[in-house]
Amino acid sequence: MKFYDCAPAPSPRRVRIFIAEKGMEIPTVEVDLRAHEQHGDAFATINPHRTVPVLELDDGRRITNTAGICAYLESFQARPALLGETPLEKARIAEMEWRMETQGMMAVGEALRNRARGFRGRALTGAAGFEQIPELAERGLRRIDLYFEELDSILADRPFVAGERFSIADITALVSVDFAGWVKKRLPEQAVHARRWYESVNARPSARL
Repeated sequence: MKFYDCAPAPSPRRVRIFIAEKGMEIPTVEVDLRAHEQHGDAFATINPHRTVPVLELDDGRRITNTAGICAYLESFQARPALLGETPLEKARIAEMEWRMETQGMMAVGEALRNRARGFRGRALTGAAGFEQIPELAERGLRRIDLYFEELDSILADRPFVAGERFSIADITALVSVDFAGWVKKRLPEQAVHARRWYESVNARPSARL
């Protein structure tokens, strides 16, 4: 297999952490998003959506988003079960993963891509260009505040986002919290449960990736 990555970007980082938690080693190809390498013809043949991450399988087929890559790797190597083991646990982790992505990752992306100079004309990922909308940046910042409040509430009665053990939901939540730093948002002091959880998951070796 071959993993197309970009070290600074949050979505590939989610997969890097997932791979590390699995104890797997996969050769990596770095894609320079800042230089817009993803929009060049060479990378477009690898992923027409022009996004990372991408996992290329041994037979040349490719999986082109985080959810698909993690699902494949989980089926390829079941332990540790980051997507869950029992039907209920799998459903709960999938639910919480969706919430961490839509309410966390996407909120930060909305704020960042609609205000940062480097994303002018590229307010959305992908091949098509979209202009920035300043009002969406302000909405994204407000959504981040609400996300931090909800994350703190979720973690009030459990050690991890989806329950009693570390899962992909924690990976996405961790990356979301760090990603929020790009728009100068941090977990507030009063979010004691989220801050306790963050200290725990951020101490894992995989979080350094």
